Amino acid sequence: MASAALGLAGLGTAQAAAAVNGASREENLKPSLSKTDFKLKYAPHLGMFRHSAGEDPLDQLNFMADRGFTAFEDNEIKGRTTALQESMAKVMADRGIVMGVFVAHEIYWTEPNLASGDAALREKFLKEIAESVEVAKRVNAKWMTVVPGHVDLRLNMAYQTANVVESLKRACEILEPHGLVMVLEPLNFRNHPGLFLAESPQAYQICKAVNSPSCKILFDIYHQQIQEGNLIPNIEACWEEIAYFQIGDNPGRNEPTTGEINYANVFKFIHSKGYQGILGMEHGNSRPDKAGEEAVIEAYQKVDTW
Repeated sequence: MASAALGLAGLGTAQAAAAVNGASREENLKPSLSKTDFKLKYAPHLGMFRHSAGEDPLDQLNFMADRGFTAFEDNEIKGRTTALQESMAKVMADRGIVMGVFVAHEIYWTEPNLASGDAALREKFLKEIAESVEVAKRVNAKWMTVVPGHVDLRLNMAYQTANVVESLKRACEILEPHGLVMVLEPLNFRNHPGLFLAESPQAYQICKAVNSPSCKILFDIYHQQIQEGNLIPNIEACWEEIAYFQIGDNPGRNEPTTGEINYANVFKFIHSKGYQGILGMEHGNSRPDKAGEEAVIEAYQKVDTW
């Protein structure tokens, strides 16, 4: 600060004081506004930083890169125009951002589809998977989210499981030649009652039955905290079938440090396993303003330190 004061010698006292105070404010802001070198590939989504970057998806991607994020996910990118998909892919390639998951098919939240064994519903699912291959190529994605839908209350669970496994095997025949991976996401009973796939051991069993590099687990830490808890032991038990993580604290489903999950320890464990994949930030912001967006970044800075 002494050298800065010397450079202000020609200013009046009030002007010099204002300039020094301004410089101090700039210095105080630099640590939080600088680009963070995160240890893991945390992936924001569109809208998470709209107050800071504006509504344009490309500006939002550039903001993410400027702040140190090296991955991105967009559940809805399949429904965006081809031109926008291509523009987003170019920004990601230019800025060193890896594309994460998108939703590969229509999810049946209240009625059975894959669990039922219905041939027409299976063919519809497979057609949507084939369409998602083209989207994945366009946006340089490797992973796509699959949710097997609602349970079929008229069928024994063993039959339902066999039906789901058969559909996923057929999907893998489409995905494997392209090196693409569908990640099965178990969802908790509270937010999504009645879904076929709810727990990580169940997802593990299905992946083992399908037996393909194109069928793996999306371990959503928020969902599994509610559904089963015991996070680190369950991650360890499922490790060889996990290809992707998603994040959200509980309660609230907002950024880490706002709930009960010790994300610093969870991330430390995942990092210790040599994980090189993506951790999708599939959560809201605890504060709906620009300051809240900075709070999200600061939360990740905090839990990424160990």
